[in-house]
Amino acid sequence: QVQLVESGGGSVQAGGSLRLSCAAFGYTYSSNCMGWFRQAPGKEREGVAAIYTGGGSTSYADSVKGRFTISQDNAKNTVYLQMNSLKPEDTAMYYCAAYPWCPKVVAGRLDWGEYNYWGQGTQVTVSS
Repeated sequence: QVQLVESGGGSVQAGGSLRLSCAAFGYTYSSNCMGWFRQAPGKEREGVAAIYTGGGSTSYADSVKGRFTISQDNAKNTVYLQMNSLKPEDTAMYYCAAYPWCPKVVAGRLDWGEYNYWGQGTQVTVSS
C-alpha cells in the first residue's frame, strides 16, 4: 500500500525558511511524479512544485519560483521542498502527492487532480 509521510512544517516569520520532507513507502521509487500542493483556508488547492523522479525535471508555480526548490533523494525514497524567503501568503496546509509511473508531462502541469496518493498534510504558518 502506498503511503506518503510528510514532515517539516511549522511556524516561521516572514523571510524565514522551512524544509518539508515527504517519505514514500510501498512502491518502487522511480519514474514517478511527486508534487507539493497547498491549500489555505477558504481557497482552492494549488500546485506548488513537482518533480519527475525518473530524470529530475522540475516545475514550479509562478508564486514560488526563485524561493522554493523541490529535490529528491532516491536512496531514501524522499522528496523535499526547501522554502526560502517565506511570505505570509505562503501560509497553508502543504500536501505531498504521488503519481507512480506517470507520464513525464504530468510533473509540468501541477494539476492536483492527476495525483493518486496523498499525504496527511503539514501546516506551514508564516507571520509578518
